[in-house]
Amino acid sequence: MTRQRRHLLRDIFDLQDRMNRVFEESLRDTGLSRMPGHCNPPIDVFEDDDALYIRAELPGVRREDIVLDFSEGVVTISGKKPYTHDNQNESYHMIERQYGSFRRSLSVSHLVDSKAVRARMEAGVLEIVLPKLHDGRVRRVPIIEK
Repeated sequence: MTRQRRHLLRDIFDLQDRMNRVFEESLRDTGLSRMPGHCNPPIDVFEDDDALYIRAELPGVRREDIVLDFSEGVVTISGKKPYTHDNQNESYHMIERQYGSFRRSLSVSHLVDSKAVRARMEAGVLEIVLPKLHDGRVRRVPIIEK
């Protein structure tokens, strides 16, 4: 079994991401995540041998209203989903769709070729492709005897 090198900062971001998911799931269960002014788009994260993929459902959000950042192993998707029902004559019986600003940050556990990261929007789904760096070089460390 090979040992993976641990990165303290990455471990902290992973813990933060897990805690965010716990809170998001608890809010989702009580309906509090539907508070006006905040939107929490659902996200899928998966990988294959070549890349890590993130898909975020963003129906009703224009491409130019989304900001995508990648820095130090963290992907951040932020933006705003506008509330489109401004007619005062409308009387709603139910509002389940979420509106408002959103921000999701995800830690990436693999080394990523940051210059090759790409994203596309299709049918209200943002797909981010983060190509993995395959560093096959192994450095043998000499052991010094005292």
